Amino acid sequence: MGKQTNIRLDEAVKAAAEERAKRRGLSLQGYVADLIEADVNQSRAAFMAGAAAFLAAYTEVFEAEVGEDRYPGLPDKPAETAPKDAA
Repeated sequence: MGKQTNIRLDEAVKAAAEERAKRRGLSLQGYVADLIEADVNQSRAAFMAGAAAFLAAYTEVFEAEVGEDRYPGLPDKPAETAPKDAA
């Protein structure tokens, strides 16, 4: 269950929103929640598309600068270990 949020609307805006909600078979609360969710999802989709385009455009530049590092933070080769009997 979601958190409750209160909003203030001008009377004319509230009446128009209630009418639109009624035409969609929704409560005012459901209508407003759907509008907000659609806006958030549209923004998220636009951001992800922009990020994908950025990565596609600059992949070669990044790889030329830093190389392809599949495991960032790990050494390039395993650390050498001393033989067990060499203590």
